[in-house]
Amino acid sequence: MAGRKRWSRSWRLSDGQRDEIDRRVAAGETREGAAAAVGCDRRTVIRWVTRTGGIRRYERRHSPRFLSLAEREEIALGVAGGESAVAIAGRLGRSVSTVTRELARNGGRGGYRAVGADARALRLARRPKLAKLVRVPRLRAEVERRLKERWSPQQIAARLRLDFPDDAEMRVSHETIYQSLYVQSRGGLRRELSSRLRTGRSRRRAQGVRHGGAGLREIVPIAARPAEVDDRAVPGHWEGDLIIGKGGRSAIATLVERQTRFTMLVQLPQGRTAEPVRVALTEQIQRLPDSLRRSLTWDQGKEMAEHARFTIDSGVKVYFCDPSSPGSAAPTRTPTGSYASTSPKATTSAATARTHSTRSPTN
Repeated sequence: MAGRKRWSRSWRLSDGQRDEIDRRVAAGETREGAAAAVGCDRRTVIRWVTRTGGIRRYERRHSPRFLSLAEREEIALGVAGGESAVAIAGRLGRSVSTVTRELARNGGRGGYRAVGADARALRLARRPKLAKLVRVPRLRAEVERRLKERWSPQQIAARLRLDFPDDAEMRVSHETIYQSLYVQSRGGLRRELSSRLRTGRSRRRAQGVRHGGAGLREIVPIAARPAEVDDRAVPGHWEGDLIIGKGGRSAIATLVERQTRFTMLVQLPQGRTAEPVRVALTEQIQRLPDSLRRSLTWDQGKEMAEHARFTIDSGVKVYFCDPSSPGSAAPTRTPTGSYASTSPKATTSAATARTHSTRSPTN
């Protein structure tokens, strides 16, 4: 009974308080800060965020992009008066195709009724809808099987398109998989499968937020990369990241070639501060032929504070991801996550981190 009473406290929050907590947590604010802002206990915020999975609730609002009931009544009057779709659209300030689609969906000129059309539109827009992973059992089984094998949601979504190219029912976005794991009211996937994700998180982390920051100087942003880098037209453009060992006591650097996904793991026996990272990366890059030393993209971690010296020593220009979007160096994330999730959880040893190369998994 006591346990049920403690859990029920989060439900004493008003709708306004819940919306404010959702907004602040999604923006990256700490739970303590959100609790102070809405005037409740920190544990209440934690319980609410755990219940929702860290994903903001759907807020139903009438968007001006869609026809209102008043506009539908004008359409009905125009049809009854024999007006053309062009004339009706001009009077409403809408495109002609909006009016013609509205009529086609709701009985045509002979059967159009404004109230019925509006009720149908509201019914179709209602959220949440029954999740696709609930509606299609074979899709759910395929996703669960691959999650158990420690595939990421992004890999699963991409692979399903390749394995079932002509079967629309076997398509699902990675965001749908995340929501089915973190928001149990959507159903579909068992909550315990979230432990099979590489992050091991039980709730969604705020997107587009990066706490802290290295404050690197004189960096060149990723937007300034040559077009050939984004097109993957030629080899020699690399993207890098770190795998941190248990307790942060060791690390491995990963280098992924954008065109071929050829991956190199670089040992960091002297630590992951700026100087040893620069030295290790320089030694590894200099082993490559000149044609494979074109550029390197990294996030704005403090381990790259000596990027200017690295460029001088290696001849490789360094570009940096946006602070709010470290995942913009997409090819690196898949192999880094794969190695981190499949490596032993003990402290990374010299033997484990020995420099070697491989092909990364298909992204």
